[in-house]
Amino acid sequence: MMTLAEVDALADRAHAGQVDKIGVPYVEHVRAVAAGLAPFGPELAMAGLLHDVVEDTAWTAEDLRAAGVPDRVVRIVEAVTNEPDGSPTAYEEKIRRVARDPDAALVKIADNAHNSRADRAAGLPPEQRERLAAKYRAARRVLWAAADPARVATVLRIVNPDLLPELTGA
Repeated sequence: MMTLAEVDALADRAHAGQVDKIGVPYVEHVRAVAAGLAPFGPELAMAGLLHDVVEDTAWTAEDLRAAGVPDRVVRIVEAVTNEPDGSPTAYEEKIRRVARDPDAALVKIADNAHNSRADRAAGLPPEQRERLAAKYRAARRVLWAAADPARVATVLRIVNPDLLPELTGA
């Protein structure tokens, strides 16, 4: 079985040359997601590192298993991976599906929190920023309801503390 450091190196190789919507090396996003999941153990951190590998690279779930990624990690990655249909309805269905798995929900919460950071959104055109903010806000309502509030707060404190008032209603 792979170690967390080996999975980090795999994610780095898999996302080599990729950048996010604002031009930052993509591996920084998956590392931020993993950091938010680290308090819950190495397997959730691994899932954070790999959460977009199947969706955004040539790697498949079977490739991950063959490389020695723990099966639990691969199952979580599969749970958070988008289906080929990228429609808004498909995304809403995906969020409801992810919310049924507590581990997958935490990974998606960390992903959502990082994607919702004001410093990242500031680099987007206003129309895209507003559309994504609404999409992520709607997803949070479903995901947060499916997870232990203390775990959600732990992720948010690490990944995006600006969302804590939204969680607590303050």
